[in-house]
Amino acid sequence: MSDNVRNIVEWGYCIIIALVLALLFRFFVGTPTIVKQRSMYPTLQENQRLILNRTARITNKKPKVGDIITFEAPTKVYNEIDANQSNPVAVYANEPRTAFRKFSYYVLEFTKKSYIKRVIATEGQHVVIQDNKVLINGIEIQEEYLQDDVVTTSNVFHDFIVPKGYIFAMGDNRTKSTDCRELRMYTIR
Repeated sequence: MSDNVRNIVEWGYCIIIALVLALLFRFFVGTPTIVKQRSMYPTLQENQRLILNRTARITNKKPKVGDIITFEAPTKVYNEIDANQSNPVAVYANEPRTAFRKFSYYVLEFTKKSYIKRVIATEGQHVVIQDNKVLINGIEIQEEYLQDDVVTTSNVFHDFIVPKGYIFAMGDNRTKSTDCRELRMYTIR
């Protein structure tokens, strides 16, 4: 093999290894993103750049109340007529079928719509939203991160117990946030 061919092959190996390492880093360690909406204002600003911590994929660490998380947008938003209060879980109907589509959707995150919200309650907790307050197991939570004029209401999911394996999350800018009050609970994957 000539020196030129050997150099091309070595460079090819280096490029492939670099791409694999970059994809592994992006999927398991940190993913760059840009905040697209105002749902977490004032905590996060629109167009703010972030690096999402993906190490929970390795450690299986569950989100805690108060954590800011990202999650895949469910395929259906509910209204008070079609909401089932006894089964407040999110519906995901757009699962990719082929290996290439799964790779581009879950790893590269092409065409994937995600939300960024704050965890308000975890599995087994009883959530009641009434009179501009959020009560967890009968105790009003103190939300210092909210602006003074924020109104917390819900016409859809307002009195329920978070199912096992799920969390309940809302944006800090409640009037501008599409969150679990209309989307149902997000599953911990």
